[in-house]
Amino acid sequence: MQPAAAQTDRNSDIATAVVTTMRQLGVLGLPRNYEIFYEALKGTNRELSLAVVALGNRPTQDDLDRIGRAFFAQHHGPGIVEQARDVLARELEDIALLLRSERSHIEKYGKILDETSSGLANRSLLSQDLLQKVASAMAIATNSTLDHGKQVASTLSDKTAELESVKSKLEEYKRLADTDPLTHIWNRRAFDKQITAIYTSNKGILFNALILADIDHFKDVNDRYGHPVGDKIIQIVAEIFQTSIREDMFVARTGGEEFALIIEGASEDTTYEIAERIRVLIEQTPFTSSQTGTNYGTVTVSMGICMASEAESPEDLYTKADRALYRSKVGGRNRVTRHSTMAGRTGKNWLLYKKD
Repeated sequence: MQPAAAQTDRNSDIATAVVTTMRQLGVLGLPRNYEIFYEALKGTNRELSLAVVALGNRPTQDDLDRIGRAFFAQHHGPGIVEQARDVLARELEDIALLLRSERSHIEKYGKILDETSSGLANRSLLSQDLLQKVASAMAIATNSTLDHGKQVASTLSDKTAELESVKSKLEEYKRLADTDPLTHIWNRRAFDKQITAIYTSNKGILFNALILADIDHFKDVNDRYGHPVGDKIIQIVAEIFQTSIREDMFVARTGGEEFALIIEGASEDTTYEIAERIRVLIEQTPFTSSQTGTNYGTVTVSMGICMASEAESPEDLYTKADRALYRSKVGGRNRVTRHSTMAGRTGKNWLLYKKD
């Protein structure tokens, strides 16, 4: 298991700061860039933080990719992609050679047919001996062409299988890059892409909602029982989230003990009911050790909801849902807050809050 983040009350602030910092530096909103700045601002990797600071005020994408390869090799897999690209290039060149060879072979066979046809057209030159020679030559040419065609078909089949294998490896790499290794649900990278996609169409804006959730007092759990127990609790909570929604809905682990759900095709009331049902399920789930029987106490989550139609962009949607989550935290935790019920919710320049 991997250690869970200990900075419960800072993670959401960091997520908001990431967006602000990237905008100020003119950094593209790519998932791999979010990952770099999130970890750098989190401060748990001093070398990474110093490397990002050293880039200056206008880092290039090449500079950021170099940092990504150095500190997140498992996610920035250029070796995997470049290797697959080389294999694809070689296989496609081999297929092209095969097809050129087949074309040459067929052209030769066509030439033989043309010459034979011309000879047969001149009946004065025909003889039994000549006919036998023509038949023999045609049989040899035909058999050779058929055998060559079978060989080409077999080789093309092998090449196709190899290309399918490369495709499968690339798809697996893509899946792993978007999957949280601890919980096996989507990760922050996948979430960034999903929330961005909401604002590519009016339908997405009208029929999507964001739920942000945070495990309450998670730092206390880690401090008291250790990170392995914290990891196990995160896994159980993730499973409850995943099994409590439809398969076509999206759930991701976006931080140490933070989760995000993107709900499509539901009203605000229905979205609230989904969040409330999950909250109750988590509260009612016993968290005990199967080996020692230790009871780790009641685990609860706080949630914030914002409809996509209430926000102007992915960043604005995240900020407003996060603000609702914060209201749940300061309101006593273990509750769901709708952004639409909050006073002053239409303000566009809402100041960055500081959690307790």
